[in-house]
Amino acid sequence: MCAAGGGNGSFGALEFQLVLLRRMADFQPGMVEEARRELGVDAGAMREANRRWQARVRSGRGRRGAGLLRSVLGVPEVVERRVVGDLECEALRWPVVLWPALRFEAVVAPGGALWNEWLVRGPGGAPPVPVALDALRPWEYTVEEVARAFPARPMEGSAPTRPRLRVAAPECEGGPVREAVAEFTWGLLQEVTVVEGRE
Repeated sequence: MCAAGGGNGSFGALEFQLVLLRRMADFQPGMVEEARRELGVDAGAMREANRRWQARVRSGRGRRGAGLLRSVLGVPEVVERRVVGDLECEALRWPVVLWPALRFEAVVAPGGALWNEWLVRGPGGAPPVPVALDALRPWEYTVEEVARAFPARPMEGSAPTRPRLRVAAPECEGGPVREAVAEFTWGLLQEVTVVEGRE
């Protein structure tokens, strides 16, 4: 297996995808391992990519926010105006090899601060609209798609990159409605857990 970046100190789209995977490994280690093999890198390369990314994010000298993303991912595939409250923002989107149907989106506030970063549906086909919890398979749905499909409310996640939704839906089609917590990493569904009572 080759190391990410080819050992030349570069950090690009491949390494960035390894950073996304590193955060998903707590939920779906088997799927992450398969994706890592697809990219042709070993576990050490994924850890090193994450270490280098964190160093870049925390550095007081290098590029920050959207500038850092542009330096790593290149020119965005899409740049569009988005109004958030009274502010006019930009939404930048880049393709990701591991998830061809998705795009990595960054919403940039005036002044360049990043308001949100996550995976969203790209142009083209989307998965079937889920009608029950058992249709919510890992890595197939985004936060926005689950929130549109069922009554849902946001919950505090364990980290900024890990949003959660409390959803109400039947466990299987035609069954009784249950409440569940849907866990996401970088906006992509990781797991759904049926809960009893109310939190």
